[in-house]
Amino acid sequence: MRRQSPRGVLKIEEDELEALRQRRIAETQQAAAKSQEEERKRREAEAAKKALSRVTFTPEARQRLANLKLVRPQLAEQLELSLIQLAQQGRVKVPITDEQLKVVLSRVQASKREMSIRRI
Repeated sequence: MRRQSPRGVLKIEEDELEALRQRRIAETQQAAAKSQEEERKRREAEAAKKALSRVTFTPEARQRLANLKLVRPQLAEQLELSLIQLAQQGRVKVPITDEQLKVVLSRVQASKREMSIRRI
């Protein structure tokens, strides 16, 4: 649907150009909607985790986890999720106190120290 202008330059017809614009706008809107949906789901999951955390941990234990998140975010996140799951399964007495959390952290740290690799 291209035609040659009198000067020999190819021109895209107006309707073809408008169709390309509309397609690009639609793609952009879909990407934005998908991004917003993912963000909404992430916020909902975070809110649910916070609610479970309030039930599972004492305020002191939650503070210790918050401090740990500043230094070692991956470890703190993994530990928090694991302890919440254990509490939901009834395998850990709820609420988890700061002292209990210290014991768990010391065990995790001790097991990590034992796994050092030595080169000979």
